Amino acid sequence: MDISHFRREYLKGGLKRTDLDQDPVNQFSRWFEQARKTTIADPTAMILATVNPQGQPSQRTVLLKYFDHDGFVFFTNYGSRKAEEIAGNDRVSLLFVWLELDRQVIISGRAVKISAADSARYFMSRPRESQIAAWVSSQSHNLSSRQALMEKFFEMKRKFSEGKIPLPSFWGGYRVVATEIEFWQGRENRLHDRFMYQRTGDGSWDIQRLSP
Repeated sequence: MDISHFRREYLKGGLKRTDLDQDPVNQFSRWFEQARKTTIADPTAMILATVNPQGQPSQRTVLLKYFDHDGFVFFTNYGSRKAEEIAGNDRVSLLFVWLELDRQVIISGRAVKISAADSARYFMSRPRESQIAAWVSSQSHNLSSRQALMEKFFEMKRKFSEGKIPLPSFWGGYRVVATEIEFWQGRENRLHDRFMYQRTGDGSWDIQRLSP
């Protein structure tokens, strides 16, 4: 199927060096708040890229749960494909695509596990059935049928019918500690504005404009 005729111009505005905060986390927070106030269905959705031992990258969408100057945090099953690949190579990339604003943010860095206490704190804030689902899913592994999954779900629901649901030992969070953060603003004629923040040896950030 030839879809080369699908094309639109990016006309939502530009990005100048003077527009940027010196700190990329502050800049991300500013853009995130603007995305949150639009009709974007889920501004927290981000594409996480990891690499296996053979050098084959894989991607999936995960949800950003909180961020600060220490990093960007998401949660998953520690037996999942993404977790196994992070265990072998902790260098990852995050991509936020906010097309309604003609914007992208690309974050490169290292993924490190957060503490069990921090994972438990978030786990307890999840809806109860989402907590049960974390116990049920052997994420990324083969599954015989949907019926088998649901039978296990109802079995665990009966098991945890009373009291608090404990944090599974195989479930928790990762913090992506950024070394590079790129802010991309679409512009007309494909002459986009791109600025790259790179962490320097003293912990500050160097900012450079990139060619589109």
